[in-house]
Amino acid sequence: MRGLRSLEVWKLGVVNYIDALKLQEKLALDRKLHKRCDTLLSLQHPPTYTVGKRQTVHNLLIPQSELEAIGAELHYTQRGGDITFHGPRQAILYPIISLRDIGLGARSFVEKIESTMIELAAMYGVKACPGQSGETGVWVGERKIGAIGVRISGGITSHGMAFNIDPDLSYFRHIVPCGIADKDVTSLRRETDVVLPEGEIVQEQLISCFARIFGYNNLIWKEDATVHFDYETE
Repeated sequence: MRGLRSLEVWKLGVVNYIDALKLQEKLALDRKLHKRCDTLLSLQHPPTYTVGKRQTVHNLLIPQSELEAIGAELHYTQRGGDITFHGPRQAILYPIISLRDIGLGARSFVEKIESTMIELAAMYGVKACPGQSGETGVWVGERKIGAIGVRISGGITSHGMAFNIDPDLSYFRHIVPCGIADKDVTSLRRETDVVLPEGEIVQEQLISCFARIFGYNNLIWKEDATVHFDYETE
C-alpha cells in the first residue's frame, strides 16, 4: 500500500504580487529546513506583468510609465521564463515542494505541470498540448492557454503555473508573451463550448489535477489561509 503523501493547500484569493513573492520565499525556506510539508498556493493577482531572471523587459511593448494608466504593475523575479501577465480570472498555482522527496528532476517537474493544465483543459473538451521546442507552457493549436515559470533552489520549487480561465486578454497585447512574437494567447472561455462554472470551482479542479498527477493523496486545505498569510509576511 502506498504511503500517505500530504500536500497543504492554501487558498488565498486575490493577492498582490510582491506579497505572494515574500510568502513563497518564507515557505520555501521553511520547506528547506523541514519545518513544513509540501505546500501549494492557489491564488490570483491584480493586473501584473512579471519578468524572469533573464530580465527580457524589452518584450514589454509600452513604456513602463504608462503601466499605471492601464492599471498594471511590473515586477522582476528570479523565476525562469520570459515576460508574462497575471490578472483576475487566471488560475495561479505556486508549488512549494521538495523535488528530492518526491524523486523528480527539474524537467519531469515541468512536464507534470504541463500535464496538470492539459488535464484541466480536457475536462472542458479542449485539446491542449506542450509547446514545441523553445515554446514553454501549454497550447491549444497556435494559441497559448497556460504559462509556466518556475524557480528551483536547493531542490525546493517556487513560482509555477498560470492557467487562463477568462482573463482580460487585451493586457497581453502590451507584451511579447513569453518572448514568442508570432503566437496568440487564448483562454478556456474562448476555447470551449461548455458553460464554465465559477472561477473558484475551476481553480479547485486545477488543484485536484495537480494533486493527482504529482501523487498527493492527502490534501490539507487551509481555507483561512489569508489569516496565515498576513501572519507569515509581517
